[in-house]
Formats: sequence, C-alpha cells, structure tokens
Amino acid sequence: MASNAAAPFWRSAGMTYITYSNLCANLVRNCLKEPYKSEALSREKVHYTISKWADGKPQKPTIRSDSPEE
Repeated sequence: MASNAAAPFWRSAGMTYITYSNLCANLVRNCLKEPYKSEALSREKVHYTISKWADGKPQKPTIRSDSPEE
C-alpha cells in the first residue's frame, strides 16, 4: 500500500533520525541550568571497545570514545 503522507521534516532536511535526535539532545542539554547542565554533559560521553576476530577467536580489544575532546 503506497502512502501519500509527507516525509518527516528531518528526512526532508537531508538528515538521518540519529542526526536529528543528537541535535535535539544537544539543544536540551544546553538549555539546562547548573548543576544539571554539567551532569548531563558528563553523561554524554560514550566509550566502547572493538575486538577483531581471527580464526574464530577475539583479538586484543581496542577502547574507543566518541567524545571529540579525547
């Protein structure tokens, strides 16, 4: 069934939903007053590990971060 509904505005603007969601989250965090703003900004940082596999066994994991200041 084809739909004639309009595309979401974030899609029309050429964004993905993740980009739109991150933009909205940053706006909300920047509108907070202290001490809530600094708490929210500290929770924004994400760290994760990546392990490559060879011969069915994981190799040494690499720790990555998505925060730009690190």
